[in-house]
Parts: sequence; C-alpha cells; structure tokens
Amino acid sequence: MAMNAPFRLDKDNGKIMGVCAGLANYTGIETVWLRVGFVAAAILGFGSPVLIYLIIGLVANN
Repeated sequence: MAMNAPFRLDKDNGKIMGVCAGLANYTGIETVWLRVGFVAAAILGFGSPVLIYLIIGLVANN
C-alpha cells in the first residue's frame, strides 16, 4: 500500500480532533478499528495513549 498523501487531520469525519479519522485515511484502516484500538490502549496503557492522541492532534493541526 503506497502512502502518497501527507497525514492530515480529518475534522469532517472525526469525533474529537480528527486524529483517528486522519490516521484511517492515511493508512487505509477502518476508522472504527483505530478508535477501538485507542480506547483499548487508553484503558490498558494507563493514559499514555491519551497523551499521544493529544500530541498528534496539536502537532498535526493543519
């Protein structure tokens, strides 16, 4: 799978900041699976995925 387009937040299809929707567009993975993965990682990872999500949302704010 070739990833030619740069990563961008998808605020139109996003729920909070558009990070999962943007990652789904970039990688070709279904958005729901990325959201489930972030929630599971946040529950099992003691909060560090939440920080990563926020950092991606703030840094990639374009």
